[in-house]
Amino acid sequence: MNPSEASHGTAITSTRVFAAPREILFDLFADPEQLEHWWGPEGFTSTFEQFDFEPGGAWRFTMHGPDGTDYPNAKDFVEIVPAERIVFDHVQDGHGFRMTMTYETEGEGTRLTWNMVFARTLSDDIRDFIITANEQNFDRLAEQVNKVMP
Repeated sequence: MNPSEASHGTAITSTRVFAAPREILFDLFADPEQLEHWWGPEGFTSTFEQFDFEPGGAWRFTMHGPDGTDYPNAKDFVEIVPAERIVFDHVQDGHGFRMTMTYETEGEGTRLTWNMVFARTLSDDIRDFIITANEQNFDRLAEQVNKVMP
């Protein structure tokens, strides 16, 4: 997916500064045992079936919604630069996208930015849901940071 798509309403960017060094924040994603604790919106849990954290590797999991609905997920890792960048493609269902996660030192912490570029334009309802879900995901990550930071 290329940057020109972002100008056509197919991109969502979410960002937050966390009180942790880049390496710790990166490791909270790279370690599936940690990732399972915080990945997904509020009230969701995840069961990981496969997590091959390397370029070309597959990440397969099921998100379990608070209402009991299961949401299978298939993602393929494209690029991994430790403590700097993770790129993966969400490769199933009608909402395919590329996620680029960047880690940048900011003050005493790290700015984590998620840039999602979708294969097609999103409805306002879907866009609003994703923006809210990303913020909830960041809230859960902040809680996990607090558990692992000295």
